[in-house]
Amino acid sequence: MDRFDRIFALHQLLSSHRNPVSRQQIEQVLECSRATAKRIIDNMRDYLNAPIEYDRARNGYYYARNSEFGEMYELPGVWFNASELHALLSVQQLLEEVQPGLLERKLAPLKAHIGDLLKAQHSGGDQISRRIRILRAASRPPGEFFQAVASALAQRRRLAVTYFKRGEEQLSVRQLSPQRLLHYRDNWYLEAWCHLREDLRTFALDSIREARILDAAAQEIAEQRLQEYSNRAYGIFSGNAEQSALLLFQPERARWVAAEQWHPDQQSHWLDDGRYELKIPYSQTPELLMDILKYGPDVEVLEPEALRALVAERLRQAADIYAAK
Repeated sequence: MDRFDRIFALHQLLSSHRNPVSRQQIEQVLECSRATAKRIIDNMRDYLNAPIEYDRARNGYYYARNSEFGEMYELPGVWFNASELHALLSVQQLLEEVQPGLLERKLAPLKAHIGDLLKAQHSGGDQISRRIRILRAASRPPGEFFQAVASALAQRRRLAVTYFKRGEEQLSVRQLSPQRLLHYRDNWYLEAWCHLREDLRTFALDSIREARILDAAAQEIAEQRLQEYSNRAYGIFSGNAEQSALLLFQPERARWVAAEQWHPDQQSHWLDDGRYELKIPYSQTPELLMDILKYGPDVEVLEPEALRALVAERLRQAADIYAAK
């Protein structure tokens, strides 16, 4: 029985008894020595705020009830699965990267609490956060206007921004009604109602060159419409998915791709020869094109024909670069 199991077993033992439980009984149930039992009790007190008290008269341990409500103590939600552990470690790293001095006093208790949760779940003190790495690839700093965007979002106010479109190398001035911040592939984006285009748009925060909070109230967009905008198409290019891409992966690559989710509404099936077909909805090609090209000869675009031709042309251009040398 490991440390995690013993914490859970002790909690069940104390919760199921009205009278104090003797140390000998705790050692028997936890299958451990006296020193280990004492350490488990101390850990639950220190890291999980468990109200474990000792009754000398009856020579046993018990949970003290909440004096105001008479409620029995319950373990906090610290029994992490892989996604929960990833979320906690990600938050911990994001807090570590916050600009020194910025909200430092307010964030310190949160950082300490996350550390306690991780210690309570895993033996070895703070080793778990040191032994797991979360790598960020191709991330871009969110720029100097992150706080202005976040403030406008929270206050439900409009933003006046100057925005740089990298693809067209152009600046545009527009008013935005912020709807949601999005952290996607290690970069920050803003989903907003664009009053210039009179539609929902997604803006990269690092491309905002100027931002000013206005007095005007932000235009509210219904949650259902926001969900449809975000989830219909492939990747960061949201909107109506007017087309579907059918991709055919070779057996060597299919074993990995089959375990991935490219889109919530994707369709897929295996072929008899070990190849794997994947069908995904999309509205614009730039991000999908990059994801297809990275697989090189391991994937073939079956349809639509326009996307197939675009991928083929980009591959020819890449081959020409190397053929010329």
